[in-house]
Amino acid sequence: MVWIKKWLQVAGVLMLGLASWLWLTMLSPWFYSPPDDFSQVEQRPHHVFVYGTLRYTAVRWIVMGRAGDPQVATLEGYHRNGLDVSVQPGSRVEGLLLSVTPDELEQLDRYERLGDRYTRERKTLADGNVAWVYVRLPETSGRMVTSPVRQIALVP
Repeated sequence: MVWIKKWLQVAGVLMLGLASWLWLTMLSPWFYSPPDDFSQVEQRPHHVFVYGTLRYTAVRWIVMGRAGDPQVATLEGYHRNGLDVSVQPGSRVEGLLLSVTPDELEQLDRYERLGDRYTRERKTLADGNVAWVYVRLPETSGRMVTSPVRQIALVP
């Protein structure tokens, strides 16, 4: 009986820690704000290709508040390196295509730390759909190089 109490206490502390980390990462006003030189998100539906943690329904629910009606999709000419993608002719990355609202795209930008860790680039997928893809920014002297996201009209 004592071990059950200890186990529940440990589980509670872990859950509290996870909830705190998620709040700090995705909802708090601290630790991230988009760079000033980034354009506003266009007020229209967007397509996003996800290939890492956002493939998981639970993560999308936490980040966006819904699953996002994912469709299987492929990004050709890229190779997956852990949670990043890099150009590699002849390779392909399997992932999901999400249709998102402007508010959800901003939430995804925050989750991916747009401008700090990733840039959002327009890519054509294997099936011809055009979608935003988060691509890791290069590291320079321990800091990420930042560049503004160019807003390009996408065909929904």
